[in-house]
Amino acid sequence: MQLAPGLHRIGNDIVAAHLLVTAEGITLVDAALPGHYADLRRELDALGRPVTDIRGIVLTHGDSDHIGFAERLRGEVGIPVYVGAEDADRARGAKPPATPRDPMKLGPTIGFAAYGLRKGMVRIPPLKEVVPVADGDVLDLPGAPVVIGMPGHSPGSIAVLAPALRAVFVGDELTTRHVLTGVEGPQPAPFTDDQHDSSVSLGKLRGLDVDWVIPGHGAPWRGGPDALIDAYRAAEAARV
Repeated sequence: MQLAPGLHRIGNDIVAAHLLVTAEGITLVDAALPGHYADLRRELDALGRPVTDIRGIVLTHGDSDHIGFAERLRGEVGIPVYVGAEDADRARGAKPPATPRDPMKLGPTIGFAAYGLRKGMVRIPPLKEVVPVADGDVLDLPGAPVVIGMPGHSPGSIAVLAPALRAVFVGDELTTRHVLTGVEGPQPAPFTDDQHDSSVSLGKLRGLDVDWVIPGHGAPWRGGPDALIDAYRAAEAARV
């Protein structure tokens, strides 16, 4: 699905990954779930691009629903996988810590679980090799993505800024659709290691000159980050 020229989405508001498409090649941001590999191939076929045009995969963090088919592309095609240094072990299969209990509603939670099962959530191969990245790194990949350190959801969470596409990908540092409640709009994401740090990290997005703020779960936000953060703060305050 094309969001804008050069900016494509696979998946849906439950789980998504994104492609930065340039003449020189493609950068994949996150790898969703294993079953999204077929969606990726369909998107590439529609673009008339081979999978070998993907030059790198940049993970916003190392959680299982973001590493999905990354090891398949790394192992079969040799595509490097980049992840925040503090999440390298998580991407390689280390068990994340228990997180505080999140609000949930039965219907959306069952829907999330059922979708995950259909897309292979129970069997997600960990990465065997990763390339650690840090805040401020400009990656030598199509679209010249810039790494913004965003600890909170996980220690190594990052945002991925694509200046040429006027987009920033924020992973699970926030969500615009809570997978456990179905509530829509900017808000804290579930399964967050440290909600306080996550909230503080969002301040790094203020003032970015972008048209899109794109989470891993929920609808892409069309507009600048300041209004999104204000809406997030309101939702955050309502939860207290």
